[in-house]
Amino acid sequence: MTRTGRMAPVQQVMDDSERRHQQRLADAQRRLAESELKLAELQRYHLEYAQAFGQRATTGATGMMLRDYQVFLGRLAEAVRQQSQFVSRAREEVAVEMHHWQGAAQRAKALGTVVERWRGEERREVERRDQQETDERAQQLLGQALRSRN
Repeated sequence: MTRTGRMAPVQQVMDDSERRHQQRLADAQRRLAESELKLAELQRYHLEYAQAFGQRATTGATGMMLRDYQVFLGRLAEAVRQQSQFVSRAREEVAVEMHHWQGAAQRAKALGTVVERWRGEERREVERRDQQETDERAQQLLGQALRSRN
């Protein structure tokens, strides 16, 4: 078996590893996008409630109603804070997965380069042998032709 033939399973493993890392990166990016969207929604919701609270406060709402608004705004602010932390963790996860995928891609590319170089060497060796065999046959035919003339 040729060197490239022996390396085929290794190259398959490396390619599979790269694909797995690529999928993990895509999953992490999807989770990040979803968490950023949720954060934006919470921030928008908080802003709307804060504006509504301001309007209620100026129009003479009851103390109990204003207190309920403040409690709810506090809960929304806490939800925004927690979601911001989740977004930060998701960004870190994307960075880690990007690093892992890039490493796997570099290793797969390096192995692919080596295998391609070996294929070229093997192809040149086959061509050299074929040429050598052709030359030997030509020499034999020439020798036979010269002997048959004599």
